[in-house]
Amino acid sequence: MTSLFDPLKIGDIQLSNRVVMAPLTRNRSPRAIPNTLNAVYYEQRASAGLIITEGTPITQQGQGYADVPGLYTPEALEGWKQVTDAVHKAGGKIVTQMWHVGRVSHDSLQPGGGKPVAPSAIRAAAKTYLLNSDGSAGFADTSQPRALERDEIGGIVEDYRRAARAAIDAGFDGIEIHAANGYLIDQFLRSGSNHRTDEYGGSIENRSRFLLEVVEAITKEIGAGRTAIRISPVTPANDAADPDPQPLFTHVVERLARYELAYIHIIEGATGGPRDFQQGDRPFDYKALRAAYAAAGGKAAWMVNNGYDRTSAIDAVASGHADLVAFGKLFIANPDLVERLRNDTALNAADRDTFYGGGAKGYTDYPALENVA
Repeated sequence: MTSLFDPLKIGDIQLSNRVVMAPLTRNRSPRAIPNTLNAVYYEQRASAGLIITEGTPITQQGQGYADVPGLYTPEALEGWKQVTDAVHKAGGKIVTQMWHVGRVSHDSLQPGGGKPVAPSAIRAAAKTYLLNSDGSAGFADTSQPRALERDEIGGIVEDYRRAARAAIDAGFDGIEIHAANGYLIDQFLRSGSNHRTDEYGGSIENRSRFLLEVVEAITKEIGAGRTAIRISPVTPANDAADPDPQPLFTHVVERLARYELAYIHIIEGATGGPRDFQQGDRPFDYKALRAAYAAAGGKAAWMVNNGYDRTSAIDAVASGHADLVAFGKLFIANPDLVERLRNDTALNAADRDTFYGGGAKGYTDYPALENVA
């Protein structure tokens, strides 16, 4: 029987176990530059089979939150080299989650104070995280976006390709394309946010076009075996909405099956909320989604996420429901989560007040088992 703690090769990346650190926005990289504190944080969690970094914008236009690290300046890439070196020296594997937030942004974060971009000029009923003039920080409503012009879309695909190459050059073992949680790629996918009438809007095939162009560009640049993708079929996060997600995401995974990707990362249910959440008039069938992917020839590892604990994660892998299980908040408070899960040891409680912004408190000061009195 396969165990959560067994090794696994995903694409070109060999993992020591199947426990994954999910991407977690922590807002501790001023000026979008990873720093020594970030390196310590990720190094502490290097016993994970795989670390997926916090969402990392591919350009300033893709930035939606203050103090998140980027992939688009020489200083940021040097900072990431410090992080990847630290994780590798500790025996870990790390991929970066490539992010373009689209409309989930604010004018103050955009180049020249311009409008955020989106498939259509529809404002998201969502919040973003900003720094105030007095140095404090907090959440604010997103700004009104503008619709991307047809001739701009290819440039964003090129931004993804360029950022993927930069990530590999910075020492990452691979990349995860963020196509979930109501950000730019997900905005193209969903009829609630995509009202375009050109070849990027309307039909499921058209709404999937941008995602597949990004996948094509990245896999040609760095190889499919170092490329992965994250999707969230029913989450309402950041005002994501579609009345019939089953055929949409079935189409998506069937097209992804053409690529020998490292893994497909599925958020089951509402991100950070109920796993049985549904959009439309029927529950989403995740088993059918995986079956459709396999029937189309897909061979990537299948990663699940959202509210898993030790028992459900072990069962998910043992039953064949998943190859990998990603944990989010549990990794915030437990740098040695793999050991704690393996030995069924008590877990540290997370301090929600320190999730976003700040310094070492609530970031690198959670004790590992050997430091618990």
